[in-house]
Amino acid sequence: MSGRIAPRRVSFDWSRTPLHWIPREPTATHVINVLHLLLPAGERWFVQVFKEALPRIKDPELLVDVKGFMGQEATHSVQHSHVLDHLAAQHLDTEDFTKYVDFLFERLLGERPPLGVPIPRREWLRFRLSVVAAIEQFTAVLGDWILAADALDAAGADEVMLDLLRWHGAEEVEHRAVAFDMFQHCGGTGAPRYAFRVAGMAVTAPVMLSMWLWGSAYLIRHDPKLAGRLRYSLVAHERAVRKGLLPAWRDLGAAIPRYLRRSYHPSQEGSMSRAVEYLRRSPAARSVA
Repeated sequence: MSGRIAPRRVSFDWSRTPLHWIPREPTATHVINVLHLLLPAGERWFVQVFKEALPRIKDPELLVDVKGFMGQEATHSVQHSHVLDHLAAQHLDTEDFTKYVDFLFERLLGERPPLGVPIPRREWLRFRLSVVAAIEQFTAVLGDWILAADALDAAGADEVMLDLLRWHGAEEVEHRAVAFDMFQHCGGTGAPRYAFRVAGMAVTAPVMLSMWLWGSAYLIRHDPKLAGRLRYSLVAHERAVRKGLLPAWRDLGAAIPRYLRRSYHPSQEGSMSRAVEYLRRSPAARSVA
């Protein structure tokens, strides 16, 4: 893998992307839009955690992969931040939500344990690396899903937004194993390391679910085009799943026991060939090739 992971300096023109970029599907639109709420701060945090851990890397090939991963994640953060600017320009301000996302990553999961909890620095870093690895399990699953989600094309989804999501998803599949390998390398050995892996997923899965539901409800409630006429509901969400516009709950849930198998490695996740093929034809990626 070493040497093949590198950031692509893409750019996207949002001037013609409508607020409801999946036509007549505000729930599906905003459930996916939660990515833009979480990823700018989240991926900056990934980079910060990995910077702290860089001196602990003894494997030169892993070091190359980690630096490539950090470059890709930093680029993702920037591009999703631009989407937040686009939403704000269409009178959907997200700052009342993203301040809580910032608090989660900068304070609760920052360089020092929150509230002065006496956790040794090395153990706190190992826990945070385990959280990054657990999040990357879900981003790889979501990345593989978006690459194959032909129903979005059939529904007339905005081509620029689809390119952003699929370029990002393809890179998530491309570097799917790096965070896990980083955790395995720096997370200790034996049963204690596995316990960290379990703890990382035990925190990540419920927090991601709650943030996603909260974020979806926030976006729909503050959508100026809806003007309060619609609320987020699991019924509408499931209807979009059946149409193929959102990933199925069971597929996301199944990623958890896979990850917790002692023999698991993320190289088993998703289709690398599909990811590489998309990166060859992505309009944004090709424009800087």
